[in-house]
Amino acid sequence: MAVALDAILARIKDVCKRNGLLILSVLSVTIGCLLGFFLRTRRLSQQEISYFQFPGELLMRMLKMLILPLVVSRNMFPANLVEATFKQYRTRSIPIIKSNKAASESTTRRIIIYGVQDENGSNVQNFALDITPPPEVIYKSEPGASDGMNVLGIVIFSATMGIMLGRMGNSGVPLVSFCQCLNESVMKIVAVAVWYFPFGIVFLIAGKILEMDDPSAIGKKLGFYAITVVCGLVVHGLFILPMMYFFITKKNPIVFIRGILQALLIALATSSSSATLPITFKCLLENNHVDRRIARFVLPVGATINMDGTALYEAVAAIFIAQVNNYELDFGQIITISITATAASIGAAGIPQAGLVTMVIVLTSVGLPTDDITLIIAVDWALDRFRTMINVLGDALAAGIMAHICRKEFIKDGDEVITL
Repeated sequence: MAVALDAILARIKDVCKRNGLLILSVLSVTIGCLLGFFLRTRRLSQQEISYFQFPGELLMRMLKMLILPLVVSRNMFPANLVEATFKQYRTRSIPIIKSNKAASESTTRRIIIYGVQDENGSNVQNFALDITPPPEVIYKSEPGASDGMNVLGIVIFSATMGIMLGRMGNSGVPLVSFCQCLNESVMKIVAVAVWYFPFGIVFLIAGKILEMDDPSAIGKKLGFYAITVVCGLVVHGLFILPMMYFFITKKNPIVFIRGILQALLIALATSSSSATLPITFKCLLENNHVDRRIARFVLPVGATINMDGTALYEAVAAIFIAQVNNYELDFGQIITISITATAASIGAAGIPQAGLVTMVIVLTSVGLPTDDITLIIAVDWALDRFRTMINVLGDALAAGIMAHICRKEFIKDGDEVITL
């Protein structure tokens, strides 16, 4: 009996150790919701609510602090990038009266009409004012600056800098080594910061519930948001990626996906593409017979930069937050969200809930309020698992495609490559 009890306790301890962040996140969301609805009955003042939200505000500031290091952690930025960080240029339209003569004539007509004294003078006055043409106004575009940092500019600069450093050869090695060291240190900071998430999430969610006028309406919108994200991931994972694999390799993608099913289940359970990497490697070698050299090259690179599920999730989340705030996005802003989400997902750490950090980057790029990340935290712990599974699926299919493309090169070297 004692042995069985010890085994159960050891099992529980092991589960808590491996899924500690998930358990704390679910508990924090539950506690935050219960605490928020309870405090709504106390009718707190706005000042009391702001004090209550302070631990959550610390979490948001922590996320904002990590934006710049995450974006440029693989690059060393010059002095003029500091100005670009704090100034984002945009074009604004200002009204200009085209003709002063028209304005003066309009004013003169009004003065004359005001002088009319008649029994029906008020009616005449109103009619005359209606037919008086207003001054013609045109809009002139001139450069200005919007609030917040120019995240999209920093992302593009960092990507360009990384490409140029890679093409510099040995002369760029010292700078590359420095930036890699900086990147590793930033990832360690992110790994530590995510453990503050459960504590901050309690106050963020409770504070947001206190500020809501109609929590039920927000809950319905959040449900539609979760359904939209899942549908997008399903379409991308079950149709687009397999079709790409089929058109390039002319092979059955279902057979290939069946070989990596264990890795997909591990990704769904752990919500970490980095933790799933050894299982994915094993599945590709043993089940799908992908060449070891291909797997060793593609999988680590894919686990770092191929975050297609995360990019889709962040783009949908940004549009959802804009709709909640009745903020109309034009075509250019949607394109900006798409580019920034794709580029920012490259800098996302392969750990659970790291997408919340890069989400701040996407929202900042179009001027959306970062505080509303609280709305999606309630379902992020579940959606994070599905997008991680899509990330791993994309990495594995990319390895299969590369194995098919490079098979002739390996055969020339005397190696036989067999892929499913």
